[in-house]
Amino acid sequence: MKRILATSILSLALATAAYAEPVKIGVITTLSGGGAGLGIDMRDAFTLAIKQSGNKDIELVIEDDAQKPEIAVQLAEKMIQSDKVDLLTGIIWSNLAMAVVPNTVAQDIVYLSPNAGPSALAGANCNANYFNVAYQNDNFHEAMGQYANKDYKKTFILAPNYPAGKDALTGFKRFYKGELAGEVYTQVGQTDYAAEIAQIRDSGADSVFFFLPGGMGISFMKQYAQSGVSTPVMGPGFSFDQDVLGAIGDAALGVKNSATWSKDLDNDANKKFVEAFKTEYKRLPSIYAAQSWDAANLILAALSKASVKDKDAFKTALKSADFKSVRGKFVFNNNNHPIQNVYVREVVKEDGVLTNKIIATAFEDHKDAYADKCKM
Repeated sequence: MKRILATSILSLALATAAYAEPVKIGVITTLSGGGAGLGIDMRDAFTLAIKQSGNKDIELVIEDDAQKPEIAVQLAEKMIQSDKVDLLTGIIWSNLAMAVVPNTVAQDIVYLSPNAGPSALAGANCNANYFNVAYQNDNFHEAMGQYANKDYKKTFILAPNYPAGKDALTGFKRFYKGELAGEVYTQVGQTDYAAEIAQIRDSGADSVFFFLPGGMGISFMKQYAQSGVSTPVMGPGFSFDQDVLGAIGDAALGVKNSATWSKDLDNDANKKFVEAFKTEYKRLPSIYAAQSWDAANLILAALSKASVKDKDAFKTALKSADFKSVRGKFVFNNNNHPIQNVYVREVVKEDGVLTNKIIATAFEDHKDAYADKCKM
């Protein structure tokens, strides 16, 4: 009994020591410009999770990438070479992730994505230092392609011309069985969609699927509502999430969208997260906030098991994903991307506030299409 007790005390001491060591985390995210709302939600949820953990040994180095790849690359190098961060996280946009992640992991720095999940990092180019705590880019769009088969036969699809936009339409087409009335790639940051809306009007489409995150989606939906075109729209949760619904207004009511998270998911971790975020920031959280909260809590859980200086042990602890996710069940696939449910939500109004509620489950325990190409 004494031996068992001594072993238990030693194990607790080792775990506490691993948790208590100084850890520096670099957070590169978008805090200015049209995509700032996404990065602000990421930063706010991540910092709140660290604050609530009570861990005083974690230092966050937070910088604004201004949604520009060249700035993100410079910040990453500064954080790795000068700030000597142990981990990197925070990037929202896939073109920025593609500019930063390959060089970061090549320097044996662990990167945890709270959002961007480009296909190029999920398959043959997967890496043991890269963990995606959000999804693979195609996933939300695959779910809407699957759901669209219920009601639609001829869909017009559009997305921005960058890696996540291409993954979006690829994902939708992978599961959609109907005809395409049109397929258009817009400019990143575009604000005028008159030409695209005219194409939709003339296309004979019975539905529209679009992926336009942040300010792009706000502009499109406002112009679409004013155009008089009545063709129903649908999209991934990014285009109809809490960060943009207030700006879109009632034009979003009734729109179906897909996500791996919603504030009405019935589990204790999610209820605590939503309440904590509302209390701290006086607003409802978005998908970006939920994913960042999970990323922070995954890191905290791994730090309680292993030293961040012991790379192999720390990555093993990350891979085990032994934390309470706001999404409920959370498991990493072989390529360090989640295996998870994807839901269909509907935009509703609750107490005068636009938000989403789950109406269906599109996929259960969904795996991305690229994992079988990953040799890890």
